[in-house]
Amino acid sequence: MTTSTTTTPTTTAPDASAAGTWQLGDRTVNRMGFGAMRLIGTLGSATVRPREDSLAVLRRAVELGVNHIDTAAFYFFPTRSANELIGAALQPYGDDLVITTKIGASQSRDGAFEPYARPDQLRGQVEENIRQLGLDQLDVVNLRWGTGLTTEPGSVAEHVGALTELRDAGLVRNIGISNVLPEQLTEALEIAPIVCVQNRYGLTERADDGLLARCGELGIAFVPFFSVGASVAGAIPDGTHHDAGAAEVAAIAAAHGATPAQVRLAWTLHRGPHVLAIPGTGSVAHLEQNVAAASLRLSDDDLAVLDAIAPAAD
Repeated sequence: MTTSTTTTPTTTAPDASAAGTWQLGDRTVNRMGFGAMRLIGTLGSATVRPREDSLAVLRRAVELGVNHIDTAAFYFFPTRSANELIGAALQPYGDDLVITTKIGASQSRDGAFEPYARPDQLRGQVEENIRQLGLDQLDVVNLRWGTGLTTEPGSVAEHVGALTELRDAGLVRNIGISNVLPEQLTEALEIAPIVCVQNRYGLTERADDGLLARCGELGIAFVPFFSVGASVAGAIPDGTHHDAGAAEVAAIAAAHGATPAQVRLAWTLHRGPHVLAIPGTGSVAHLEQNVAAASLRLSDDDLAVLDAIAPAAD
């Protein structure tokens, strides 16, 4: 086996471009991005982060080369929304910044998903994101399927068709899908080009190994959420094994002078050049650790150990 001696940099600032880039539709993004869900606080919790802390995280992310931010209008607390924070921190937006948002689902103030939007309601959700973000057009809109945190069957055709109409009207630039099954990707591709699939996936959440590989074959970005661990209280159903392999991850982290979270992020990025990371945080220090994971190169031996923690999906 070959090995790599490159580890997380300690003397230079983290650089989101260190993991390379990917073409997200007609936009180029660094593979290490940022997820805005935790900007306000932990969803399902009553604790709201100080506003200035959230603004500082967003500004620092851009300074470190992050040019792909994932958000949604339903990332909100009673007094604050992720979209509003993004606009306040980053406007006027840089030409290279790509903001990806999600529609379809709505979320109540206690973190639960509400009934799914009808196709005719998607325009209102797109316009809400445009207004909150201060944009004329959304770079990428993901159709988030289902009313829960697990994938659900069903036809996505009418919803993707509605998004295609919004693209043709100039409100949407690129279309993605989220929380979907492989057959739903197939159905969506029959209607419109799909630039990304955003599903739950990580070191111990590998049910979508096949879908990840298929996206790579098709040139579609695969964007895992919860790739480090549960980001919402109760997000990982009881009985799953997201803590499996903690000792192995810790040992590899120690060998590289990294943190376990950085190892999990690096493993995710090693899954393919089309895999994009969108870890979220409300802490500048944690943000810098996440971005530094873009530089972490795992050896073949490291990957063999990590791959054995959870069996690959059939």
